[in-house]
Amino acid sequence: MKAEDIKLNDAVQDLLNQVNALYPGKVEVQFIGELQAGYVRHDQAQQMQVGKDIAIQVADLTAPNYTASHELLHLLMILSGFPQVFFSLTTGQPQLDEQLMIMGTELYDIVSHIVVVKEQEKHGLITPAIKDLYLAGVQATIKPEPDPVDDEMTLRTLTLLDALVFFGPDDEAVMAKFKQDYPVSFAAAQKLYGVITEKPVDSPFTLRRNVVKLFKAFDAQLEAWHLPALHNTEFTTLSSVLSKRQLGLSVKQIFELYHSDMHDKTTQRRAYVGFNRSDNQNAFVLPSPAPKDDTPDYYTKIYAMTVEDLFKQLKMPYILR
Repeated sequence: MKAEDIKLNDAVQDLLNQVNALYPGKVEVQFIGELQAGYVRHDQAQQMQVGKDIAIQVADLTAPNYTASHELLHLLMILSGFPQVFFSLTTGQPQLDEQLMIMGTELYDIVSHIVVVKEQEKHGLITPAIKDLYLAGVQATIKPEPDPVDDEMTLRTLTLLDALVFFGPDDEAVMAKFKQDYPVSFAAAQKLYGVITEKPVDSPFTLRRNVVKLFKAFDAQLEAWHLPALHNTEFTTLSSVLSKRQLGLSVKQIFELYHSDMHDKTTQRRAYVGFNRSDNQNAFVLPSPAPKDDTPDYYTKIYAMTVEDLFKQLKMPYILR
């Protein structure tokens, strides 16, 4: 199969039309090359910003319509007002930053997949053949667990948690296979799956709440394995979902400013993180002012602003509940 022979099916064309109705530029799907890995994985497509437009590039043609629909649904969620993740902080170690960004995005994506998979099922895009290809993708990503366990436990747990979202816990044959091949990490993934499905993800607010719960539960699991925690509640900025009333309140009523050990990516000065008081999640990052302006007065002023005014000043997107 060649890229130029692929046509979007009706369901995916319909998704593309929905995205284009909401997006100010033009969004198109491009199929590239002739690669067919024989499995599906979520890294087989990417979004490229081209000026004002977005190209969704599908680089593996194993299941082009499924893969394109997955990217389109992520984009549709953002355009429909679901929270996003941002990375404004740096640890000062580029490799560590990169790793933390990948993990933070992955955890956020897993919760988003609860919505994505439901939509794909509704459009008939998840067939028995796609399920087989997805399972092959899991097996291409993670090898069976050795005893004693190795340093791949984090990757296994993330992959299996995502697979639980995709298959649902009632697919007995797949669950038995996971239990047999990955006993320790699958048990951890099942526990985390319980955390993110305890309450439904059916609105921007509930998505945000479940992402924060997963950030915390995933760290607790890593610590139980004596592995370093990711601290996504501090490192990753997650957009706020606020009511009209909350927007009119003072910053101090909703957020707490905290002087981070990390630095602001743009200014390279030590950053202040605005944590949401209700769940201690990073909601915005303030670069430290220049030393001459770094006075108590500066912070008193910020605390006194309304949430709406501060977000406007920071150009920080938020979602109205």
